Amino acid sequence: MHSSAYWKAVLVDRENFLERVLELLRTSGVRYCVVGGTGVNAYTYPVVTEDLDIAVSAGEIEKLEAELRREFRVRRFAHSINVSSPQSKLQVQVQTDPRYFDFVERAEMRDVMDFQLPVAQIEDILKGKVWAAMDTTRRKSKRQKDLADIARILEVSPELRAQVPAELLSKLL
Repeated sequence: MHSSAYWKAVLVDRENFLERVLELLRTSGVRYCVVGGTGVNAYTYPVVTEDLDIAVSAGEIEKLEAELRREFRVRRFAHSINVSSPQSKLQVQVQTDPRYFDFVERAEMRDVMDFQLPVAQIEDILKGKVWAAMDTTRRKSKRQKDLADIARILEVSPELRAQVPAELLSKLL
């Protein structure tokens, strides 16, 4: 079984939501990159996630949101645009936090569950995970997952350890 087939089975993606979103991103010309847990998966051993987090260039968020609204359920939050479909457990989250905008410029093509996608540099993904783990407004379970993702990154790139604040390092095993 291919990684993409496994991911789609876990997501119960009955209407090719993942492929449809990726095709919309490709045809829209919007510059984006994968971040978050799926981005971590592109650099380390993959773990199952029901999210696909992406960052978009600053000037292209409104264009992408309009395109997504034509085909999918879209909800806007303070720092993200969440995209979903009734026939899939996959949640696509477009980061609108300005700290992510520059990640797109440094992204490189990588294998993500059998798809070749632009992925933020591992250093940028680590920054995002540090921001998320330190955000006390997030649920504790989400912050715990961010710590696990930081640990996965440090296992493959121990030279990045200096970029993790001591208060987070002390929480890692």
